[in-house]
Amino acid sequence: MEAEASFSSIAPPVFDEDNYQIWAVRMEIYLDALDLWEAMEEDYEIPALPNNPTIAQIKAQKEKKTKKSKAKACLFAAVSSNIFTRIMSLKSAKEIWDYLKTEYEGDERIRGMQVLNLVRDFELQKMKKTESIKEYSDRLLSIASRVRLLGSSLPESRIVEKILVTMPEKFEATITSLENTKDVSKITMAELLNALQAQEQRRAMRQEGEIEGALPEKHHEVDKNKKKKKKSQEGNSVFPTSSSNKSRNGNFKGKYPPCHHCGKKGHPPFKCWRRPDAKCSKCNQLGHEAVICRKKMLKLQTKKRKINYL
Repeated sequence: MEAEASFSSIAPPVFDEDNYQIWAVRMEIYLDALDLWEAMEEDYEIPALPNNPTIAQIKAQKEKKTKKSKAKACLFAAVSSNIFTRIMSLKSAKEIWDYLKTEYEGDERIRGMQVLNLVRDFELQKMKKTESIKEYSDRLLSIASRVRLLGSSLPESRIVEKILVTMPEKFEATITSLENTKDVSKITMAELLNALQAQEQRRAMRQEGEIEGALPEKHHEVDKNKKKKKKSQEGNSVFPTSSSNKSRNGNFKGKYPPCHHCGKKGHPPFKCWRRPDAKCSKCNQLGHEAVICRKKMLKLQTKKRKINYL
């Protein structure tokens, strides 16, 4: 009793004019779980109570009335507002059920046409390049389920054959292996999907490994390009570093433009002996360094004359 009360708190599946066959199956199971399917399927009459009825008779009559009312209430709760307005005047649960079946499932001729359309759709299916094995198989199984809901048969062996003949070329090795080791008619759906998905996963892992392996090479190329660019910049720099200044014979000359202090080549301006901020240590004058000081040169010449004189 507690289990039934607990299940009754679950809302019924709602029908909104789409996928009637699926809704009908789910609704039948729902009503059967509540012990209401008999009241739905059989529009039985509830006999009047005899004179001086027993407690059991009263209880049985009340139970039948309750079940019919509950079945009708479940159907009212299991349809959209648009459908409810069309069935609210019907008296019994069976009338409602039969009306919905006729309206949305159609007669045998209409169901036959629906089956033909689904089978045609099934035959036209092909696996897309961006699709996985699971996505493609789910699409085929969905069509097969709809065919079965309409009362027709689409056996698993036909779905297996469909997958085998519509697989892209990249799965050819797996399919050939299956065909060579087992009779095609005995290959199960689960066996086929497991084999194809295993190959799909191996291909994905291999491609991922190739991408990861290509990354170090790419970084190596980037580093080489950076080094080349750096060397090029050093060669074009106004003040190159010592490592880039040397020519093949070790000579620095010709690597610097003419100095704007003295007009000569072979040294950067900040090392020029004639730069304006240079201060001579011999004469304490600005504008030159001691190595080219005139006073120093005069002193040396005077000293040399004295030595020669002696």
